[in-house]
Amino acid sequence: MSRAATEALIFEYYRTFNQGDMESFLSLLAKDVVHDINQGERQVGVEAFARFMDKMNRCYREQLAEIVIMSSADGSRAAAEFVVHGEYIADDEGLPPAKGQTYRLPAGAFFEVRNGQIARISNYYNLNDWIAQVG
Repeated sequence: MSRAATEALIFEYYRTFNQGDMESFLSLLAKDVVHDINQGERQVGVEAFARFMDKMNRCYREQLAEIVIMSSADGSRAAAEFVVHGEYIADDEGLPPAKGQTYRLPAGAFFEVRNGQIARISNYYNLNDWIAQVG
């Protein structure tokens, strides 16, 4: 896959996320996608990713902005930096109670692309910063 095609794929991933189009969003993932959750476990498979997104969409309302995408020359790897604008709308286990708090959080992600689909996603953000904003 070319660098341009990889960057277009990652852009589409974030565009469908921002639109809340989970069907299109999940269709961009390989069936055996690896998802490294920030300060959490590694999950494998699109079904596990869909369950993760169901929880996220229940607890948070988020839009990503200021998205910058970078990729390797061969298009097999990519990275994105962005700012999460969010609202904490329902309690998430082990975190402070939700009261509709808003937050603005710099974040990033690393991707592996295989056969035109996203095969790995590793997300990173500063959890302590988020807790300070909503606590």
